[in-house]
Amino acid sequence: MAQKGFKRKLTAILSADVIGYSRLMRDDEDATVRDLAAHRVLATVIIQQYDGRVVDSPGDNILAEFASVVDAVNGAIKIQQEISRRNSSIPHDRRMVFRIGINLGDVIGEDERIYGDGVNIAARVEGLAGAGGIAISGTVYEHIKDKLSLGYHYLGEQNVKNIPEPVCVYRLLTDPEDSGKMIDAVEPDAGKWRRAITASAAIIVLVAGAFSIWIFFLRSENEVATVAKTALPLPDNPSIAVLPFQNLSGDPEQDYFSDGLTEDLITDLSKISGLFVIARNSSSVYKGKSIKIAQVGRELGVQYVLEGSVRKADDRVRITAQLVDTTTQRHLWAHRYDRELKDIFMLQDDVTQKIVAALAVKLTADEQKRLLHRYTDNMEAYDLYLQGLEYFNRLTKESNIQARQVLNKAIDLDPDFAAAYALLGWVHSREWTQGWSPGPQPLERAFELAHKAIVLDETLPAGYTILGEIYLHKRQHARAIAAQEKAIALSPNDAEGIASLAGILTWSGRPQETVELIKKAMRLNPTYPTEYLWNLGHAYYLMGRYEKAIEVLGRARDRNPDYIPVQAYLSASYIELGREADARAAAAEFKRLSPRTPITEWRHRLPYKDQMITERFLVNLRKAGM
Repeated sequence: MAQKGFKRKLTAILSADVIGYSRLMRDDEDATVRDLAAHRVLATVIIQQYDGRVVDSPGDNILAEFASVVDAVNGAIKIQQEISRRNSSIPHDRRMVFRIGINLGDVIGEDERIYGDGVNIAARVEGLAGAGGIAISGTVYEHIKDKLSLGYHYLGEQNVKNIPEPVCVYRLLTDPEDSGKMIDAVEPDAGKWRRAITASAAIIVLVAGAFSIWIFFLRSENEVATVAKTALPLPDNPSIAVLPFQNLSGDPEQDYFSDGLTEDLITDLSKISGLFVIARNSSSVYKGKSIKIAQVGRELGVQYVLEGSVRKADDRVRITAQLVDTTTQRHLWAHRYDRELKDIFMLQDDVTQKIVAALAVKLTADEQKRLLHRYTDNMEAYDLYLQGLEYFNRLTKESNIQARQVLNKAIDLDPDFAAAYALLGWVHSREWTQGWSPGPQPLERAFELAHKAIVLDETLPAGYTILGEIYLHKRQHARAIAAQEKAIALSPNDAEGIASLAGILTWSGRPQETVELIKKAMRLNPTYPTEYLWNLGHAYYLMGRYEKAIEVLGRARDRNPDYIPVQAYLSASYIELGREADARAAAAEFKRLSPRTPITEWRHRLPYKDQMITERFLVNLRKAGM
């Protein structure tokens, strides 16, 4: 019997939010609150005109429902048109730009609220809409494709957070000349035929040896990492992904411990040259999801998966771990550990050695030494280190401060804790690169901490990676390259280290080498961040391959419209091709994102080895109207 007060219904759900809302609030809270209220009134009026109703409006979000899918889409188009018209008379840095997602799905109604996967999918689809855009699910497309004169950009099947099955997503093309246009893919068939065709295509891709990745990594304010549903060829070396270990303590606040243990295992395995190890932020997208091992193998292109659970209570820890072949579903190894917390490093070493033995990987003498590690004898310091790691991975100014505080406490408890010094060095380096602290002090402090970490443990890759980045900013390019190459020698599977070396080589005038390195990093880290695309586009720009640079930088812009360097190099690439109108459009977007930054400041910020490249770049920006 249905519960009183609840009922199910099929409805069209519209979800909208503001691009760059945090920045707007940071610049002027009062004006942003007023502008958001005015835009909500505008959206509400239009939604009502199309027979819809606003269900909720938390934060910068608007959630609405419609009885008709056609009305929902027409209403969304009208909202974006009116907002665009209003923005034409508003300074770029104060424009409020929305993205909208629409889904048709089954929901649960309670009083005036709606819940369920139908709502969740609308929110996830919205994240793929882009600035000023509208994205729709496949169910919406099926209902409107013959009813509305629109074009579509097919984004493929997207795995979205907390939804077990992939969702087909399309971006709407609303210009009249785009009517009937379909970009990037033909209309997918439904049901079993579609799955059969997809499977056949995957086989063809494998036979041909092709390699394709298309993954959207959204801005950190509303982060939803996704994995493209694509078959990646298996590497020559045994390949493995370590899935996030489940926290079974019953306390969500203990997630940092299970996440930290997972990252430590990935770090240890990444030091083995005979393995191919997927990066942490690609495997972490599966956290909390109900997944199939074979699915993980296909999406990440690995043959083996390590999964497990952690239960930490007082001074004891219970860990289960199992190694599974994704192609046969066979368990190669499984074990349960029930140890005192002080034995955590011995436990990690044992898991690593068991994996090495199960996969018949031969270790070099240096690798054997590096894998027998002990971070610290002080378990309280180690616990603080894991908390600092969790704060650091949140990628915000506030969490960076929290990371610095707990890591300083960890070092107070154990002054010889090399890994804590290295992570604290990253915290200070990010403080400088993100502009959260003016002056050179954070960079100098990061430099000191990296050296301290290396003195305490010369086999710690992170210390050399930090030095490489700092040497680059100091324009000591040879030292930067040497430090980063040392880090990669110590951890051959570190995607971030490989991407960092790629960037250093670009600034050093060796962009041809960057391309292959970035592609290698992308393969190790399929849910790669926007920086990887930016690095690749930057390399193509310096190689004079401007069309290719525009293509890659355009993909980076679609992922993160607020990524400032992308707009600048898009503008410069357009100028090189004589496409002045496009260059000015990109320059206008750059000025919207960074209205107070004179381009002369770039002369001091860009660490090119050849200053003639800097000057040519600045000339291009001026030609674009900056």
